[in-house]
Amino acid sequence: MAAGLTVLGLKRCDTCRKARKWLEANQVEYEFVDYRESPVSADALRAWAKQLGGFEKLVNRSSTTWRQLPEEERAPESDAAWCELIAKHPALVRRPVLLTSDGEVSVGFREPAWRERLGLPA
Repeated sequence: MAAGLTVLGLKRCDTCRKARKWLEANQVEYEFVDYRESPVSADALRAWAKQLGGFEKLVNRSSTTWRQLPEEERAPESDAAWCELIAKHPALVRRPVLLTSDGEVSVGFREPAWRERLGLPA
């Protein structure tokens, strides 16, 4: 069940910790990748953004990191600019990122959605 499951996030992120604890409690095997230590490629970021409906869905605009950005950095005008901004500030990505072996991606942790996505009983 859930073979090839990858959770990407930040080790110190409370939501990532909660998601990882939930996966372990439900005996779901996964690989965790801290994207500060293993940065995500621009190609992967573009693919995720496309699946999610744009970089606006991938980036957490309510985060402290976003709010502390200079105004001119908060309006990237291209995918390349978004990727550059995320490379510079990995904490901008909504977390955790759940990536399944079929390449499907989702962001954020909501137990009912993860339970359904991973085919776990309610």
